[in-house]
Amino acid sequence: MKRTISFMTGKGSLNHNSRKFHAKNTDPNRTHWNVEYCNEDIKDVYHELFDDALKRYNDKQTRKDRKIDDYYEKIRSGKQEKLFHEVILQIGDKDNMGSETMEGQLAAKILDEYMKGFQERNPTLRVFAAHLHLDEATPHLHIDFIPYVTGSKRGLDTRVSLKQALSSLGFKGGSRSETELNQWVQSEKQKLAMVMRENEIEWDQKGTHEQHLSVLDYKKKVREQEVEELTEHKNLLEHDLHDISECVDEIQKEKAQAEKERDAVIKKTEVLEKRFSALNSKAGLVDSHAREYGYYPEEWLPEAGTLESAKSYRKRIFPLVKKVANMIQALYSKYLDLKNKNQKLSDRNIDLENRVDRLREEISVIKKENVALLNVAYDMDRVVAVLGENKVKEAIEVAKHLEQVNAKQKGKKRRTDREGR
Repeated sequence: MKRTISFMTGKGSLNHNSRKFHAKNTDPNRTHWNVEYCNEDIKDVYHELFDDALKRYNDKQTRKDRKIDDYYEKIRSGKQEKLFHEVILQIGDKDNMGSETMEGQLAAKILDEYMKGFQERNPTLRVFAAHLHLDEATPHLHIDFIPYVTGSKRGLDTRVSLKQALSSLGFKGGSRSETELNQWVQSEKQKLAMVMRENEIEWDQKGTHEQHLSVLDYKKKVREQEVEELTEHKNLLEHDLHDISECVDEIQKEKAQAEKERDAVIKKTEVLEKRFSALNSKAGLVDSHAREYGYYPEEWLPEAGTLESAKSYRKRIFPLVKKVANMIQALYSKYLDLKNKNQKLSDRNIDLENRVDRLREEISVIKKENVALLNVAYDMDRVVAVLGENKVKEAIEVAKHLEQVNAKQKGKKRRTDREGR
């Protein structure tokens, strides 16, 4: 599918753009489809951008007639600079991209994605109003902005200037056809065309001929192709960085959980060791308990009388022997119980020690993996430092969109395969 790109400059009817009134070519029943990205009071934005610079300028003036009371009114009534600028973007026309068609909805989606990166891509063009209109014949985007420059040596150090604002973005004027504005417009068309390609629409550049490209145009085209290839490579790197960052986060969580479990096991081991020691002490007290309760015969059996018969002696000590037998049985039962508990605690202690050893090994492996992943993350930071943060963020947005497109294509393919069966 091929479609043209319209990139026009408008007079900027802010009330019409915000639909404070409806023209004949609008359909009020579809106005709720429109998207308003921002709609700030232009005077408030002027105060935001220029009040500090205006104060610095007025403080330097020795003559009262050179002071500026209201910078907004000065620009509005002056002839050197426009109060603000407006660009209108459209893909195709009403015959192939009508607002109420599926193609028109796709055009709206592309313009929406383009708009989301506009301000970040053009920091010296302060957008104060932007609207995507779907209640007219063809979806189109209005962007209203104030171009400004900082560090100026003439007038206010921060002032309105379209030429200087575009120059600070890297667009240097050349021939009549290569003005800063024309170069910027062509660059923005390329940005829009990139989003179109991601949605399987090619830019139909009517009226252009490759064989008539100037040397400068040819060099620019080659550079743009190189930038596009680099952007695709950055997309892959950013995708990998995103996956790596998620892995690092997961590993950090697992590491923290493992350390928490290790600490808990160590505490349990310490408690069990204390209990084990106490049981050993209890087992060692059996002898002293025996003496305390008279378990040893030599301490409580009475001696036989000189002339006492064996039968008489047995009869006399029988109750004592029976008592000793009962005591020994109770003591033995208690001993077996303590021995059983001691064995269980000993086994549990060994098991916990083994688990602590395993956890320590796992933590060691995780630390090594974490170091490796952090090194990869540092490498990605270096990529960001070389390529620029803005380019990286733009690449991330493109990557996210590609993922969505690929997911949708895979979903369609699966549905097609099921229907084919």
